[in-house]
Amino acid sequence: MVVLVEQEEIRQGRARWQSRYESAASIKKNVTTLSGIPLAPIYAPNEAAANFESIGWPGEFPFTRGIHTTGYRGRPWTMRQFAGFGDATATNVRYRELLAAGGGGLSVAFDLPTLMGRDSDDPISLGEVGHCGVAIDSVADMDELFAGIPLDEVTTSMTINGPAIPIFVFYVVAAERQGKVPKMLNGTLQTDIFKEYIAQKEWLFAPEPHLRLIGDLMEWCSTNIPKYKPLSVSGYHIREAGSTAAEELAFTLADGFGYVELGLARGLSIETIADQLSFFFDAHIDFFEEIAKLRAARRIWARWMRDVYGATSAKSQQLRFHTQTAGVSLTAAQPENNVVRTAIEALAAVLGGTQSLHTNALDEVLALPTAHAAQLALRTQQVILEETGVADVIDPLGGSWFVEALTDRVDSEVESILLSIKALGDGVSMTSGILRGIEDGWFISRIAESSFDQSRAIESGERAIIGVTRHTSSIDAPLEILRISADVERDQVAKLKARRSERDEEMVQSALLEIRRCAGTTENLMPSLLVAARAEATLGEICNVLRELWPIWREPSRF
Repeated sequence: MVVLVEQEEIRQGRARWQSRYESAASIKKNVTTLSGIPLAPIYAPNEAAANFESIGWPGEFPFTRGIHTTGYRGRPWTMRQFAGFGDATATNVRYRELLAAGGGGLSVAFDLPTLMGRDSDDPISLGEVGHCGVAIDSVADMDELFAGIPLDEVTTSMTINGPAIPIFVFYVVAAERQGKVPKMLNGTLQTDIFKEYIAQKEWLFAPEPHLRLIGDLMEWCSTNIPKYKPLSVSGYHIREAGSTAAEELAFTLADGFGYVELGLARGLSIETIADQLSFFFDAHIDFFEEIAKLRAARRIWARWMRDVYGATSAKSQQLRFHTQTAGVSLTAAQPENNVVRTAIEALAAVLGGTQSLHTNALDEVLALPTAHAAQLALRTQQVILEETGVADVIDPLGGSWFVEALTDRVDSEVESILLSIKALGDGVSMTSGILRGIEDGWFISRIAESSFDQSRAIESGERAIIGVTRHTSSIDAPLEILRISADVERDQVAKLKARRSERDEEMVQSALLEIRRCAGTTENLMPSLLVAARAEATLGEICNVLRELWPIWREPSRF
């Protein structure tokens, strides 16, 4: 039965609410999120969004409450642990351990020479081979990396950007050598070059040639590997560089819209493009802000895809994303505290509705994870899924006055930043604004300012870091960390030398010449890259051909 409340009772109720609000506000003023969003001391219905359409139902536009009507009841998130170290054989052992421990997918971490498109025997690679990920020089290494792991059954994510396309063709050829049909492959390739200029700094040449390669990849995958997602637009590195939550989300969504425009310019349909994109976000330590960020991300993406880019189907309006807990939140002091931080961040990602998740290991601030630490990181996700009950209810925080109000606030801030990015260019194309922001140093300036603000808050004591700025006494025992032997580099270089001596050099050189020819035309480069990969051309050889043809990039200095 509906009870009609008299106007006087409503007035008295509001007066009581106002009195309690003022009382709570007097206890501690000027409280904000880590990103500086002001927080009220208490939230109630009149503080939350009045328009239910902005919240909606799970599985329905604007997908604030999730892209699936059944939430995690229908399907749990994929536990996709990021791993790679030393050579391909050692990493293959770790992959088998993770899959045996219950991991649902693989995520490849590459070493720095590979990320920069350099071979292990390149003088620039000296001292870096195998240290921050796995060394991949040719298809032979990719064969070893996935030995005994059926690539048509396990989804694989590869975190690489500058040389992403040559690495991808190595992966495709490795699947062919397993006897798999490439059309059945499923997974993601990061390929997010905008983010490199904004935050991570691992590009090979100027933006336009990179965009040409990405366009070729999008076209080729749409026909040849339709289930594979050739672009994972990444906010993770933007946040790790020092941005706020709103900046992470705005810069990442802007990049995503830029790739949508790239696909449209190539003649792809909006439905095809949407199906090719996934996203990758950071789950930071501010619990509720991160939940609000992920909820706002889905809403904003759906709104822009429908209203700006004309996406009509629900699937083409849905934002799908992977999440990783925050590396920058980990501390070398009292590293056991990192287990707690990671668990809280992982829970935020889950309550925010992530589709897949990587949990950092407690020792990653010191080195690559040991096998024990990697297993504990995976167990963290398994405890959340199987013991806490948080996956039993669809979007359990939906309708929370605080969460909905914070979601609205993040939404508003992100929209403002998106419009600022577009205004940097011609005011119409998001791509023109991104490129101008890169050229002028606008993005790096914004991130530097936000990073400075965060550092100042820590140094002043306004923001606490347990074990570092507060509660610093510790009786922790020293951690045993994973160390990469110098033998890894020597062995990898020796293997590379042997493979070069065994291959058909004439075939390799012919393939490299074909890449050079195609790069000077408007032809799609993918077929020529596949031929080079099958001939055992190395990553460095392929990238060097393109470096000779295309201009390098030097970012502007901003102070």
